[in-house]
Amino acid sequence: MKLHLIGTSHIAQESSKEIRKYIEEEKPDLIAVELDFQRAAALLQEENSELSLSHIFRFGVKGYLFAKVGQYLQQKLGKMVGVSPGAEMKTALELARKHKLEVAFIDQPIHITLRRFSSSLTWKEKGRFVADLLSGLFFPRQQLKKLGLSKWDLKKVPEREMISSLMKELKKRYPNVYRVLVEERNKYMVRQLISLLRHHPGKKILTVVGAGHKEGMEELLRKVEVVG
Repeated sequence: MKLHLIGTSHIAQESSKEIRKYIEEEKPDLIAVELDFQRAAALLQEENSELSLSHIFRFGVKGYLFAKVGQYLQQKLGKMVGVSPGAEMKTALELARKHKLEVAFIDQPIHITLRRFSSSLTWKEKGRFVADLLSGLFFPRQQLKKLGLSKWDLKKVPEREMISSLMKELKKRYPNVYRVLVEERNKYMVRQLISLLRHHPGKKILTVVGAGHKEGMEELLRKVEVVG
């Protein structure tokens, strides 16, 4: 198989180990990552990526608030396990540089994604988001149990069944959020991969994406007989 996908957790050391093992053993020719150029540059330069109010004009108000909440939660969870969010993507980029491998940034630019999020979020979804956020803050154990995450080890990538269950719950409660953050980006990244395969025939490509994208992307790729 010329294309291999690794689904990662952005705060699990296990993900970095899996990427390192694959690169050292399988020696891919090219590494594609779920990043755009701007995010990749900030990650490698270890820039302070705190969002300022000026980002509202680029992301939209709802996109900005969503990004702030997501950033806060990832940083908090990362501190709990001692891993900086995005460490696995940084590992992939650093190993690509070390082994002189070509890198492709296949994700949709973040400002486009968050602007789409801002324009698509409904009042109903906003209400649900606030309710779920408050439940998570004041009743964290009950909320984790409700989502089936009470036994999730943050240091490991969730099992495929757990990820699938979470994606179904996201699609059910937040259909527009799911469409913008998952479905649209899956299609965007798959188009990038198909283009890479056409321009690099015969080359082995490792693709590193968040675990929540892996199953959907594989399904799209199977339709064009790219993965088995």
